[in-house]
Amino acid sequence: MKILSSNNKNFYNELDKILDRRKVVDRTTLKTVEKIIDDVRKNKDKALIKYEKRFNGNSRIIPSKKDISKAIKSINPKIKKAIDETCRRVKDWHLRQKPKDIFYKDNLNNKFYYKHKAINSTACYVPGNLPSSLIMSATPAIIAGVKRIVLCTPSLNGRLNGSVYYAAKKLGIKEYYSLGGASAIMALAMGTKKIKAVNKIVGAGSKWVALAKKKVFLEGLCGVESANYGPSEILVIGDSFTSPDIAASSMIAQSEHSGDNLAVLLTKDKKLIGKIKSSIKNQLKDLPRNKIARKSLNNYGAIIHVKDDRKIISICNHIGPEHIEILSKNFKKYLNKNLIAGSVCIGPYSSMALSDYGPTQHSLPTISSAKFSSGLGVKDFITQTSYNELSKKGVAKLGKNGILLSEIESLIGHTRSIKKRMEKK
Repeated sequence: MKILSSNNKNFYNELDKILDRRKVVDRTTLKTVEKIIDDVRKNKDKALIKYEKRFNGNSRIIPSKKDISKAIKSINPKIKKAIDETCRRVKDWHLRQKPKDIFYKDNLNNKFYYKHKAINSTACYVPGNLPSSLIMSATPAIIAGVKRIVLCTPSLNGRLNGSVYYAAKKLGIKEYYSLGGASAIMALAMGTKKIKAVNKIVGAGSKWVALAKKKVFLEGLCGVESANYGPSEILVIGDSFTSPDIAASSMIAQSEHSGDNLAVLLTKDKKLIGKIKSSIKNQLKDLPRNKIARKSLNNYGAIIHVKDDRKIISICNHIGPEHIEILSKNFKKYLNKNLIAGSVCIGPYSSMALSDYGPTQHSLPTISSAKFSSGLGVKDFITQTSYNELSKKGVAKLGKNGILLSEIESLIGHTRSIKKRMEKK
């Protein structure tokens, strides 16, 4: 883990070295993804089954009702209750996001309005053991009014994850595909004999999945989220009143996802730095995923000594992280500073790890994409269409400006089209 000081004149260069390593696309991975996509394009279901057998030990891409029922029955009733409660809370939160149509009539009796409508279909891609990811992806689609919602989740050695399928049942999803990786993304985007194509694919996945989603979007095959959903990130703000164990636990929690997660702590208190380093070392000892967490912290972990609050805000917004936890005593002073982040947890009781289970979203922008995008929401499953209804008086008045502007833009076809309306009796 790097220990940096914002007073160092090369500070931002040192910080960017850490950040930029996570933005580099591995050419070998990209070539592999392109090869898989082309194979599925050409060989369709035959290619799908080949990759499922190779990577997931699975030969059945559409699970049977019997296997689903068996997987669901194996779940602890307490887990079912936890999923039920999470579904309820996430739904309650997302119901507040429904957009409203807009209608406007000007003084010339021209009418302008926006109408919102749900997209026809979406696939929720869910890593094999994460029911919370399905709840987060599917709930806003349900509230938006999407009629066809598909679960796509890989099995492990042919075994279905009962908690994911129980969540699907609870959400009312009835179409399932036991698929994973880049091949699954291409099948959902293009469609095959067994897999019906969708309008949009959402949900987190591996780097192969993330690259495949970008590829099918660029080809115009289907839509994906506007944010960059890559490896997870957390930035913690601490001071002399911050519990080192709580701060360390947050950094470790974010680092245990995979070996390329970012965990950064900012503090004005030099004494806190040593305490957190020591706490991280102790907490890692008995962590089941300690090898993954160590790799992340060694490569993408940093504790930064910062001289003042203004610099803290500057560094936060330079990174634009997925998550921020404010663990300092006077946390309110940061809340009116327009922090750039996918999600902000405020105060010592607000854990990023707990926020992953709702009610707010955990499908959030990473790799600095919080600077221009937001977490998944109802809006991501709705299209907005504008309507223009001009009156005779309106076109007579507005048409004059339209003619002038179209003429200076050398769009004479536009000019003539406007004149035709103005001349209509």
